[in-house]
Amino acid sequence: MKTITVAKGDGIGPEIMDATLEVILAAGAKIKVEEIEVGERVYLAGHSSGISKASWDTIRKNKVFLKAPITTPQGGGYKSLNVTTRKFLGLYSNVRPCQSLHPFVRTKHPDMDLVIVRENEEDLYAGIEHQQTDEVMQCLKLISRPGCEKIVRYAFEYTRQYGRKKVSCFTKDNIMKQTDGLFHQVFNEIASEYPDIQNDHWIIDIGAARLADTPEIFDVLVMPNLYGDVLSDIAAQIAGSVGMAGSANIGEECAMFEAIHGSAPPLEGKNEANPSGLLQGAIMMLNHIGQNEIAEKVQNAWLKTIEEGIHTSDIFKEGVSKEKVGTRQFAEAVIANLEQKPVTLKPVNYKHGQVLQLPKYVRGRAAQKELIGVDVFVDWKGENPDELAEKLQKLNTKNTKLTMITNRGIKVWPEGFEETFYTDHWRCRYLMEKGSAIEKQEVIHILSAALESGIDTIKTENLYCFDGKQGFSVGQGQ
Repeated sequence: MKTITVAKGDGIGPEIMDATLEVILAAGAKIKVEEIEVGERVYLAGHSSGISKASWDTIRKNKVFLKAPITTPQGGGYKSLNVTTRKFLGLYSNVRPCQSLHPFVRTKHPDMDLVIVRENEEDLYAGIEHQQTDEVMQCLKLISRPGCEKIVRYAFEYTRQYGRKKVSCFTKDNIMKQTDGLFHQVFNEIASEYPDIQNDHWIIDIGAARLADTPEIFDVLVMPNLYGDVLSDIAAQIAGSVGMAGSANIGEECAMFEAIHGSAPPLEGKNEANPSGLLQGAIMMLNHIGQNEIAEKVQNAWLKTIEEGIHTSDIFKEGVSKEKVGTRQFAEAVIANLEQKPVTLKPVNYKHGQVLQLPKYVRGRAAQKELIGVDVFVDWKGENPDELAEKLQKLNTKNTKLTMITNRGIKVWPEGFEETFYTDHWRCRYLMEKGSAIEKQEVIHILSAALESGIDTIKTENLYCFDGKQGFSVGQGQ
C-alpha cells in the first residue's frame, strides 16, 4: 500500500479527481490517499504560492503527488504553484505522452505516438528578469551541465524501459551557442552510451514544423524547458485534444502527476468535464510506483471506452461517437471495461519492472578558469556609437581595451551600419591585450573610471576562458 498526496484543486478539479480516483481504486490500485488543499482559496488566504507549509510537509513525506488543476488569481504577485512545486522538489523531468486515438478522436495525424521529455527546472523559467534601462528588459537563460545530463539521461532510460526506438534532441544552438550548445553537446555525449537507441538532433524551428506536419517521424523528444512547454501543448492538441493529455513531473526524491489543462471555471459543477487528462496522469503515477499491472488495466479500459464511442462533449462527434456522457458516467464506463482491451486501438503492455533508477549527478573536474575581459552594460541615450566609443576608450587600462560595442546583441562599433536601430542599452566589451589573464581589480578600475566620467553602468559580465576555451559568445556581425 502506497500513501499518496492528493489535491482536488479548483474549477473542474474536484469532479475529475473524484472520477479518476474512483477508476483507479476500482482497478485495484494499492494506494492510501492523504488530501491537501491547494489553489485559489489558499492563495487568497495569504499564501502567495497557493500552498501552506503543512501541505508541503505532506507532499515531502509521501513523495508522490496527484494534483488536479488549480486557479491562480490574477495580479497580486501570486506565483505559479506548478513552477514552484517543480523547482522546490527538484522535479527535473516533465514527461508528456501524445498519442492519437484515430479514428475515434479527430486528428489529422492518425499515426502519431510520441513522448516529449522536457527539462523542468531551468532555462528561461529560472524567472530571473530585470528592467535595465527605460527601453530594455532582460531575462536570463540558465542552462547547467547537471540539468542537461539529468534530463537527457532520463530520456534515454525512458526510451529503453518503454521499448521505444529513438530519441530526438531539439535546440537552437545555431544561435545560442553557449546555452543550447551545451544541451546539444551533452546530448551527443550521453547518446554515445546508448548504441542500441537511435538519436538525432533538430534545430527547434524546423523540428517544430516537422512535429506539426509529420509527427509520426518522432518517438521520444528531449528539449530545454521553454521549447518543451510550447511543443508539448502543440503535440497534445494535434494528437486530438490538450484536454486528454496527462503529465508526469519526476525528480530524484519526489514526483507530481497531473493533467496539462487548466481548471476551466465555466464548466465547474456541470458534470461535463473530460477526466481523461488527469486519469492519464494517474496511470503514469501507477507506473511510477511500480503498480504496472493496475496501470495497464486502467489504460486498456480507457482505450476500450474511447473505442466504444462513449465520449464526453469535448470530443463527441456525430457519426463517430455513440453516446455523449458526463464526467461521472465516463468514469463508470471505464470501470465497466476494466477487464477489457481495445480491438482497433493498440492495447498497452506496462509490465516494465521497476521504477527508473538514474545515477545521481557527479560533478567532474573543475576547469582552469581565466578572466580575460568584461562586458560593461551602459544606459546611454545617445544615437552615435562612435561618440560612445570615444568616451569608453578613455576607460582602457594597461591590460584591457574596448574592442566592441553592441546594441541588442548587434555589433555597432567598430564599423557599424547607419541603418541599425539603437535602443538605450549598450554592451561594451573590454578584452585583455596579448598576454596573461587579467585581475578583477582591472574590472573595478574600469567601473570606477566610468563612475568618475558620468557613464551610467548598469551591469557587468566577466568574460572567462575555461581550459583555454572561450566561454562567451561573440557579437552578431563580428
